[in-house]
Amino acid sequence: MSDRLPEHDQEHAGKPADDEANRLGARLERYARVGTGVGGAAMRLVGSRLFGLELDKGRHAQDLAKALGGLKGPIMKVAQLLSTIPEALPAEYAAELSKLQTQAPAMGRSFVRRRMAAELGPHWRTRFAEFELEAAASASLGQVHRARHHDGRALAVKLQYPDMESAVVADLNQLAIIFAIHRRMEPAVDTSEILEEVSARLREELDYRLEARHTRLYGLIFEGDDLVRVPEVVDALSTRRLLTMTWMEGRPLLDYREGPLEDRNRIARAMFRGWWYPFSHYGIIHGDPHLGNYTIFAADARGAESEHATGSPDPGSAARRSALPPAGGINLLDYGCMRTFAPKFVGGVVDLYLGLLEGDETRIVHAYETWGFRGLSKELIEILNIWARFIYGPLLDDRVRTIAEGVAPGEYGRREAFMVHRGLREKGPVKVPREFVFMDRAAIGLGGVFLHLDARLNYYRLFNETIEDFDLAAVATRQRKAFGAVGVPLPDGVATANGGDGQQH
Repeated sequence: MSDRLPEHDQEHAGKPADDEANRLGARLERYARVGTGVGGAAMRLVGSRLFGLELDKGRHAQDLAKALGGLKGPIMKVAQLLSTIPEALPAEYAAELSKLQTQAPAMGRSFVRRRMAAELGPHWRTRFAEFELEAAASASLGQVHRARHHDGRALAVKLQYPDMESAVVADLNQLAIIFAIHRRMEPAVDTSEILEEVSARLREELDYRLEARHTRLYGLIFEGDDLVRVPEVVDALSTRRLLTMTWMEGRPLLDYREGPLEDRNRIARAMFRGWWYPFSHYGIIHGDPHLGNYTIFAADARGAESEHATGSPDPGSAARRSALPPAGGINLLDYGCMRTFAPKFVGGVVDLYLGLLEGDETRIVHAYETWGFRGLSKELIEILNIWARFIYGPLLDDRVRTIAEGVAPGEYGRREAFMVHRGLREKGPVKVPREFVFMDRAAIGLGGVFLHLDARLNYYRLFNETIEDFDLAAVATRQRKAFGAVGVPLPDGVATANGGDGQQH
C-alpha cells in the first residue's frame, strides 16, 4: 500500500476539525499571561518618564527577564533572538534576556496522540512501522519524535505544539511593547525594521511546508558534499504543522569540544562551508546557528588535514581519539529560521569585505547603501565599521588563528555591539535595514560555535576560496533556478521569470 494520500485527503479526510489556526480564546489567554509581566515592566518605565525619575536599566532589565522567564514558546525564542541582535536592545536588556532558555516542556503521550491524529487522521499509527511517543528533543515551537518508515528508514518527526499560531500572534503584539520601551530609552536607533523582520521570520517558522522546501533547497545545494549532510523530507507524512524527515545519526557538537584538534578543525570548516557557501552562491543563510541544530557524523576514514589548519600536534589527542569517532562533518538538522537575500545584497557583503581589505572607503559606503542604510555621515560610517571589522576580522587576517582570542562563546560580539549601540545613540538617528538583522545575528552565532570548538584555521583563505570568481549575474541565475526547482519564494525585489516580484514569506 502506498504511504502517499491525495493532498486533500491527507489534509482533511477523517481528521478532527482544525481548531488551532489562531484561535481567539487561546490568543486572549496568551495575552493575559504575557501581558501581565511585560505590561508591568512597561508601566514602570512610563512612570519613571512621567515623574522625571531616573530608571535603573539593569534592575528594569532583570524585571523584564523575570516576567518572561515563566513563559514558554515563541516569546522565549524572541527574547533570546533579540539578545543577539546588536541594535535591537540596550546592553543591559541583551545580557539579561540571553540567559533565558527556549526549551518548552515536552508534550505528554495523550497530547502527542491527539496532535498526530489532527495532522494525519485517526489511523496515523498505521502510517509508521514504529513511532516513539516520548519526545527525542523539544524546543520553543515543537518537539521531535523518533519513528521508522515501513521501508525501513529511520525518521525524525517534528510535531508543532498546540496553539502555536495563537501564541505567536499574541507574543508578537507584546513584542511591540518591548520595542516601545527601547524607543523611549534609545530614540536615536530606529528598530521598526527589526520588529518587522523578527515577526516575519517567526511566522515563517510555523509553516513546516516552507521548512520542507528550505530543506530540499539545502539538499540540492549540498548534494554529494563531503562536509555537510541534509535530511530528506517525507512528503506523505508531512503537513503544515508536521514535518517528517530522515533521521540523521550523529554526535552532539559539544562532544568534540575536547576532542582532537583535527576533528575540531574539520567541524569548523564544515560549519563555515554550511553557512557561507549557500549565502555567497544562492543568497540564503541558516539564521539560527544554535548548537542543537547540528550533529557530527563520523568519517569512514580520517583524511589528511587541509592546509588551512595548523600542523601543530594536539597534546593528549591520542587518548581522546579512542573515545570519539573521527569527525566527518555536520548534519544540518533544522531549516525553520532561514533568510533569503536578493543577489545585490550578497554583492554588498562581498563589496564591504573587499573595501575593508583594500582600504577603499568608496566601496565600503557603496556596500552600506546597497544594504539599505541611508544618509550616512562620516561618523556613522566609522561606527558601522567597528562592527564590520569585528565580523570580518578573522576573514581579513591571512594566518592560522582562532576566531577570537580570550573571549567566552557567550560574550562573543557583546563588547563590539555595546560600542556600536552607544555610537549610534550619540550620532544617530539611524534606521537599521531588515536584511541586516539576521545576517549579523547568524554571524555572531557561528562565531560562538567556532569559539566552543577552539578551532584554528586560516579563515582568510577559506573565505577567499568561497568568493573566488564571485559574479552577481551568476548568483542571480543560480538562485532563480534552485529556488524554482524546490518551490522556495524568491526574495523581495527579485523579478520572477514571468516578470513579477519574488516574495520573502
